[in-house]
Amino acid sequence: MMVAKKSIKFIAVLILCSITAFASDEKNNHKGNKIDSPTEIKEYIKHHLKDSHDFHLFTNNETGTHVSFSLPVIVWTNNGLKTFMSSAFHHDDNGEVIVDQGDTRLVKLHSKIYELDNGASTVSFDEHHHPTNAHKVLDFSITKSVFGMLLAGLLMLLGFGALARGYKKGKVIPTGFSRVLEPLVLYVRDEIARPNIGEKKYKKFMSFLLTVFFFIWILNLLGLTPLGFNVTGQIAVTVCLALFTMVIYMFSGSKDFWAHTLWMPGVPVILRPILALIELVGFIVIKPFSLLVRLFANMTAGHFVVMSLIALMITMKEAFGPVASTGMSLVLALFISVIEILVAFLQAFIFTMLSSLFIGMAVEEHDHH
Repeated sequence: MMVAKKSIKFIAVLILCSITAFASDEKNNHKGNKIDSPTEIKEYIKHHLKDSHDFHLFTNNETGTHVSFSLPVIVWTNNGLKTFMSSAFHHDDNGEVIVDQGDTRLVKLHSKIYELDNGASTVSFDEHHHPTNAHKVLDFSITKSVFGMLLAGLLMLLGFGALARGYKKGKVIPTGFSRVLEPLVLYVRDEIARPNIGEKKYKKFMSFLLTVFFFIWILNLLGLTPLGFNVTGQIAVTVCLALFTMVIYMFSGSKDFWAHTLWMPGVPVILRPILALIELVGFIVIKPFSLLVRLFANMTAGHFVVMSLIALMITMKEAFGPVASTGMSLVLALFISVIEILVAFLQAFIFTMLSSLFIGMAVEEHDHH
């Protein structure tokens, strides 16, 4: 009961911090104007969901300055490798975010870095608002999402390192945070890996299943903090996770799996090539696509809903007053955030369960009668 009360208090503090940051940026966006219309709120939420080269915490209402901490920018341009901190970007007279690195001028547009053509000082746009005198660079920067993944990896190394050291010392019952990890490890083993892959082969894939489960779960929990992580809401991240699963079950497939896939027994010969094509499309396209879209869509939708509920304090301020609108926004956002904690675990479970199911289908030994 004490743990539950502390958890609720912690979630409430996180929501209050998010509301404070939103309210601060409501008064001053990057142009110094109020964010008080539905269109501006939608743009702000979209910007929050995107990746970024720095962590923006809040904006000072009096001076209009942003409070944030920068991250390393690493880009490959026509003039070679350029490295600097994201704080080097500055607004020029035209409002563009520019940085000069020797003989190279870089500009940041919608969280993307472009290199200006030689002799260009400002960006020119076409009728579709696409830059005409700038081109994208190879971006290897430590962005907010990359920082989140590194942080999740570090937490996993520390947590599982402590758990492994406890087992080496002969501890039957883990101590500290390891007592939280052990039931989850046993859950992944007994409720996900064994039933779907089989008793004989599940150990071979446990390292991958544990990694992907805790990686997604930790990133989902980090996404509920005011720092604004949305790593699993980035389509590139979910695509990579789905590709890892696809490569594992495709290269781990047994002879029976490929025989049943490419030349299915028990059906007319004329239909076997068609069924083989359908099966290959399912394993190469449909199954990975279902993995990546489910995780991406659910986590992005969760962030969008939470931010939209927080924005109620702005859109409903005139109708109900600042106190009532803020209170309503806090209650609704707190309710959704509690649900998001469940969703964070649920999405990690679903991705891991489906991955183990696809692997189990590939490594299963079929009976011959």
